[in-house]
Amino acid sequence: MSRIGKAPITLPSGVSLDLIGREVAVKGPKGNLTLTLRPEIDLSVDGATVTFEPNGSGANRAARAFHGMTRALVNNMVLGVSTGFEKTLDIIGVGWNSKIEGTTLTLNIGFCHPVLFAVPEGLQTVCPTPTQIVITGPDKQAVGQFAARIRKVRPPEPYKGKGIRYKGEVVRRKTGKSFGS
Repeated sequence: MSRIGKAPITLPSGVSLDLIGREVAVKGPKGNLTLTLRPEIDLSVDGATVTFEPNGSGANRAARAFHGMTRALVNNMVLGVSTGFEKTLDIIGVGWNSKIEGTTLTLNIGFCHPVLFAVPEGLQTVCPTPTQIVITGPDKQAVGQFAARIRKVRPPEPYKGKGIRYKGEVVRRKTGKSFGS
């Protein structure tokens, strides 16, 4: 059995988990999230403790494969509705900047036109400085996916280090051409 899957989840105060058929609904101060359980996994709620068990004998290969993953997804839902998730992007480049206009993120990053992104429903995006973007929300996958879409427009390049990078990301710099004599 999965080591991750065996670990129970303790619900923090203010978070409720409801099981309706195969649908798991988690409600908390930051929002509401739902997940459809795989048929190989059973979930049981006992007060503020949630446990997961594979169906049948547990020897089924699919049940073993989805045991830990299901527990991790539900745990991320619980963490998301209680504390939320956050990704910070830094823009490195002379004259490059970003700003929020309503629900649209506008990036001026060296192209002849501004790049526009519609902020997905359920996510909050702020620009504390013109060269920083902070994305927050209860859904870990949605926060990471939106940050990856923004970064993909101008990933950091290894020669000058210009581009959009995650906060704390290390970009290995390369040396340019050298003329030998």
